Amino acid sequence: MNLWTVLLPLAAVAGAAVAAKRGATVLAIGFGLFALLPLIALVSVVGLPVLLLAAGAAGVWVWHRWTRSSATVNRWGSRARRKSGVASTLDVLRHAGSGAMRRRAAAVRPSLTGLRRRERWRLPVPEVAVRLCRSGLLWVWSSVEDVTLIFGGPRTGKSGWLAGQILDAPGAALVASTRGDLFDLTSTVRAGRGPVWVFNAVGLAGLPSTVTFDPVSGCADPVTAGERATDMLAATTRASGSGDREFWDAQGRRVLATLLHAAALGEKSMRDVLGWLSDPEAASREVTVLLRRSSEPAFELDLGQFLGTNDRTRSSITSTIMPALGWLTSPAASAAAGLGDEQARARPLDVDELLATNGTVYLLGGEEAQVAPLVCALTGHIARAARRTAATRPGGRLDPPLRLALDEAALICPVPLESWTADMGGRGVNIICAFQSRAQLLARYGTHDAATILNNSGSIMVFGGTRDRDDLQFWSTLTGERDEPADTVDPARHTTARATRKTAVLSPAQIANLPAGRVLVIRRGIPPVIGRAQMIWQRRDLRWTEFSDDHPELVEHFERIASWWRTLPFRISRRLQRREVVRPIRGVLTAGPHESAPGRPRLVVLDAGPLDDAGDDQRPTG
Repeated sequence: MNLWTVLLPLAAVAGAAVAAKRGATVLAIGFGLFALLPLIALVSVVGLPVLLLAAGAAGVWVWHRWTRSSATVNRWGSRARRKSGVASTLDVLRHAGSGAMRRRAAAVRPSLTGLRRRERWRLPVPEVAVRLCRSGLLWVWSSVEDVTLIFGGPRTGKSGWLAGQILDAPGAALVASTRGDLFDLTSTVRAGRGPVWVFNAVGLAGLPSTVTFDPVSGCADPVTAGERATDMLAATTRASGSGDREFWDAQGRRVLATLLHAAALGEKSMRDVLGWLSDPEAASREVTVLLRRSSEPAFELDLGQFLGTNDRTRSSITSTIMPALGWLTSPAASAAAGLGDEQARARPLDVDELLATNGTVYLLGGEEAQVAPLVCALTGHIARAARRTAATRPGGRLDPPLRLALDEAALICPVPLESWTADMGGRGVNIICAFQSRAQLLARYGTHDAATILNNSGSIMVFGGTRDRDDLQFWSTLTGERDEPADTVDPARHTTARATRKTAVLSPAQIANLPAGRVLVIRRGIPPVIGRAQMIWQRRDLRWTEFSDDHPELVEHFERIASWWRTLPFRISRRLQRREVVRPIRGVLTAGPHESAPGRPRLVVLDAGPLDDAGDDQRPTG
C-alpha cells in the first residue's frame, strides 16, 4: 500500500477540521471533498471491514469532542453571538412552533393518540397549546401542560390577551377576575362550546350569580376540611418573614378546619361557624357533640386544646380566622354562598358537570370587598376536584384539559401556586396567571414560594409599563448577555480600535419601555423572544362573526362563492370524464359493399372511445 494513500486523506481531513474551526466553510468543504478522492483506493487496499472499524473509532472520537463541556459552551457562545442573544426562526420552529406542539399532541392529550399523521397535522394548535405571541411570520406557543405567568402594569394589554386564551380553551375553563370585561368579551363565544355560569360574590356589573358555593360542603371529609381552611386563610394573609405569623396561621388553620368539619357533620352553615368562633365557650358543648360523629379523633383534640388555652392565645387565634369570614357581612357574597334570598334562583356548582360539558365559570371578586377567601376556596375546590377526576382518566390527566385563567391572581385568588405549578400541568390542568408585577408576587407568596413559582413556570410574558428597578433588573438578567461592538474613536472621529463588550440582551430601560402590544417572552428551551401579543379584538374569527351579524346578505353571497370554489375540482374532473366517455369515433369510408346493406359504403374504425359509464363496450364492429 502506498503511504501517500493514507497521508493524503488524513491531511485533507485535518485541513477541513482546521478550516471549519476558523470559520472557513467553503475551504472546509473543499478539503472534505479532496479527502474522498483516495478513498476508493484505500478501500481496495485496506479492506472495507478495517476501514469501517477505523471510521467507527473516528466517529466516537468526534462525538466525544463535540459533546464535551468546553465544546458545548463554545457552541452556545458562538450561537448567542450569531443570534444577538435572542431566539432565531429555527429555534422557534423546533421548540415553540406549531409543528413542535402537534408532535406532542398525543402526550398532552391521550385521546389524540390514534390520529393518523395527516389528521394530526390538521389539528388546530390551540387544542394542545397556548398562543403566546407572534415573532415575524411565526406564532410562539406553549404546551397546555406548562404554566404561563403574565406580568404587566394596568392597561398594558394583559386582559385583552388573556381573553383570547379563554376563547381558545379546548375544554372547561375557570376565569377569575376583578372586573366584568372578561365576561363581556368571552361569554358569548364560550356559550357556543358549553354552559356558562357566574359566581359573582361582589355584585359586580349587576350580574347575578347563577351558581352557589357553600364552603361547608364536602367538609365532612377530614382532608377536604383541612384544604378548605388552608384556602380561606391563604387569601387573608400575606407573606412575612416573621415566625410568629406562620405560627398563628398554622393554629388558625387547625381551628377553622375543626369548625368546618363540625358544621358539615351537623348540617350547619357558615353563619354557625362564625357564631361558634365569636363565643367559643358557649359553643363548646355543641361543637364537641358534633365532632364525636367524626371518624377522626384529632379534631376533637384540636378543639379541646383551643378551648383549654388562655384567653390571650385564644384571642390571637380568633383574630387570625375572623378576616377569612368577613365576606359574611356582604349580601352579595352571602347569596353566592347559598345563604341569601337569591339562593332559590341558583344551584350549587357541580364540578363533574363543568368538566363533562366543557363549561365555563366566571368568578368575579375583589380584595376590597373581603370576598377573596370565598373565591379562593371555590377555585381550590374546582382544581382539587379536577385533579381527583384526572386520576381516573387515561394517562392520569384530563382530556380535554381544564384551563385556569386567573386575572389579578394575587388579589382575589391567591391559591397555593407553589405546589399547583409543580403538579397540575401533568394532571391536565392548564394554569395561566396574571400579575401586575414580580413585586406583587413576592408580597403575596414570599421570596421562597415566589422563586418556586417562577422556576415551575414554562413560559413568562412581560408586558411593558413596569417601573420597579428590581423587577426590571431581574427580567434583564434572565434575557442573558450578548456581544456588542465597542469601537475606540479618537478626537478626529477616526476609529482606532475595534473590540466587543458584554451587555444585556435587553436592558432594564428597554423592557420598561416596550411598545404597546409588544411582549418579552421567556420560554423554557429557547432564548428570549420579542413578539407581538394578539389581543382579542384583533382575532379574525371574531371580526368575521361581527361582520356576519351586521351584513348577513353579504355573508350568504360569500358562502355561495366558497361553495362554488370548493366544488370546482370535482366539477372539472366530472366534465373531463364525460368528454372521455362521449369521445367521437374516428373512421374512414371505404369502397365496397357492406354485408348487411349492399350498395352502401363500408365504415372502417380507426379509433374508438373508452367504455361508457355502465361498462358496456360501445365500439362498432364494422
